[in-house]
Amino acid sequence: MLIAVATYNEIDNLPIFVERLADTLPQVDLLVIDDGSPDGTGDWCDQEAKVNPQIHCLHRRGKPGLGSAIIAAMQYAVENQYELMVNLDADLSHPPEMIPELLQAWEENDPATTVVIGSRYIQGGGIKGWPWKRHMMSRAINLYTRWLLWLPMADCSGSFRAYPVKLLKRIDFDSFLSQGYSFFEEILFHLQREGAKFVEVPFTFVERQHGASKISLKKAMVAVATIFRLGLKVWCKI
Repeated sequence: MLIAVATYNEIDNLPIFVERLADTLPQVDLLVIDDGSPDGTGDWCDQEAKVNPQIHCLHRRGKPGLGSAIIAAMQYAVENQYELMVNLDADLSHPPEMIPELLQAWEENDPATTVVIGSRYIQGGGIKGWPWKRHMMSRAINLYTRWLLWLPMADCSGSFRAYPVKLLKRIDFDSFLSQGYSFFEEILFHLQREGAKFVEVPFTFVERQHGASKISLKKAMVAVATIFRLGLKVWCKI
């Protein structure tokens, strides 16, 4: 199994994340995709990888986008023949201690086709530390996505997920419209077309304590436009 995290300026969070992950799942591999963090996140990862063969670092120049970072992780998982890839954020908003619950849900269903979603919006899930405007924006984008793309899950926009690599092998990543935050909606769109089944596991999202959120209004509007373009494919039967 591969755990994947995309990083940009997470030097205050990544060491804590790695320690908590090791305490929870000491045998898993970790892939860090770092987009040239000026705060030394990538350098720290390289040093850790020298003493821990389970840690792998992928360095990218510039900031080509969060979605493209997760695509790189998925391609890495396919090329290295992992069975499952779990994606979550390195800023500790997604608790590594919850990963075993995602694994259990995956194992209890069809492992070849089941995508497990860490969900903030089903009973037992929640969010801590957000202002009301961000709550409203997140709720709105989920409603908008479910209606446009006919997706069945309550949480379409979160990144805390477990993906079977057999399903990822079927995806044409060159066809993706999104390189940014709308990737998380778009990958569900493509997976559903490939026959994926979706299971949601509740968890509580906790807003980051260190560093700054990377999302902005401009990025949010780009995501809305991209989801609309995907919606045209659904409604026009493309």
